[in-house]
Amino acid sequence: MQVTGEYEPVFTGDRRARLDAILTRYPTKRAALLPALWMVQEARGWIPDTAMVEVAQALDLTAAYVKGVVTFYTMYHQHPVGRHFIQVCTTTPCNLCGAEDVVRAFLEHSGCGELGATSPDGRFTIVEVECLGACGFATPVLIDDDFIDGVTVDKVRELLARYP
Repeated sequence: MQVTGEYEPVFTGDRRARLDAILTRYPTKRAALLPALWMVQEARGWIPDTAMVEVAQALDLTAAYVKGVVTFYTMYHQHPVGRHFIQVCTTTPCNLCGAEDVVRAFLEHSGCGELGATSPDGRFTIVEVECLGACGFATPVLIDDDFIDGVTVDKVRELLARYP
């Protein structure tokens, strides 16, 4: 698999310099895979197959190895997502505290309609996650990089309004 066609490389200019600086902090190029993938996601909003090939070439890895890592970690998006990525914990402790109702409220008030879908205005994508590590503060939600605990159905509209 090679990078071809309309693909615009990620690792050029300042981003290439940033990747090169990252590479100096690791004993092998392979060890820099997660930060390199994060750079792609920051630049594109998701990690398409063509970008996985670019990462593989930059780090002397196979595209299959890179794809295996991308598909393993839930923090990497394999398809376009909304401007704001919302993760709602629905593990048992959170479910006991109303997480399913919180998920339904997010889906309804965002316009997403279903998990994994992006709202018609492109603002939100909502997913369930197994654990955000805050069982004592149900229901925890991660919106982009913002961790919010104690989310209830009544707080959902207010939270969505904070993210244009």
